[in-house]
This record gives sequence, structure tokens and C-alpha cells, in this order.
Amino acid sequence: MKPNSTIKEKALNPEERAARPAIATTRELPSETKVEELDERIVMALHAAGEKKALEIVVLDLRNIANFTDYFLIASGANERQVQAISDEVVEKLKKSGTPAARVEGYRAAEWILMDYGDFIVHVFADKARKFYDLERLWREGKRVELPAELKNEPVSSLRKES
Repeated sequence: MKPNSTIKEKALNPEERAARPAIATTRELPSETKVEELDERIVMALHAAGEKKALEIVVLDLRNIANFTDYFLIASGANERQVQAISDEVVEKLKKSGTPAARVEGYRAAEWILMDYGDFIVHVFADKARKFYDLERLWREGKRVELPAELKNEPVSSLRKES
């Protein structure tokens, strides 16, 4: 390769790439994370969201694929007021326990409220915004944390189940 080649040309050259040592970017983790293994602050946030009847609560373990946070807690509210109420409850409970949010974004619009706690991020969506941004699909390489039924708050169908 020419000494004055561009960075792009060097990166695209397969011989050059093969000569470079591989960089380890992931940490080895157990195959599945359980709710018992979560930080107590995440569990507290889960309970706070559940107290305000958050829907479709999901926790994604991103430790293998992201370096800016370890977990996403994703929840939905049925309307603006509920989205804000869920956010308020999470922020209040964690603040009382000594963990203030580093940053809260989107509170006024209440379509997607993001609460950054450093090693975990809480996302509270209005239903339409959650479907549009689809973080679960975007971060599908992350492992879902298996939550107990009482924490999931799945929407209840009005249709009866036939036996």
C-alpha cells in the first residue's frame, strides 16, 4: 500500500485488515440475564413504572453490544399524562434512594421520555412513538431480561379466551 494512501483505502484493503490484530469489543456474559441479577436501582425503576401501570415493560441487556450503557428499560403509557406520570414516579423513587437522573429528555412532549442513569437508561414511550422508533428491533442483539409476570404489565385483551 502506498505510504500516502487515505484511511478509507487502507481500511478497505483486505491484506491490511488481515494483518491487524482483532480488537475484542464484547464481554463474556451468561446466556440469559434474570431479574434477580439486575442492579437494585433497575428493579426499583421497574416497580415504580409498574405502580403507574406502565405497559409492555421490557429490559434489554446491552452489555455485550453497547459501551455507553448496560441496560435499557423500555415501557409504554396509554397517553401523555400517563407517560409523564411513569417518568415522574421513576425519577422520584430513584432520587429518594440517592440516584438522581443524569439527564431527562422529552418530558414536555411526552411522546418519548428518556431518563439517563449512566449504566441504565429508562425509555417511556407513548404507544405510537414506541411502534415508530421500535427500540426492541433496533437493539435486537441485546438479550431480553426475563421479568416476572407482575412486572410486565401486559395489556389485557377484552376478548375472552375460549377453552
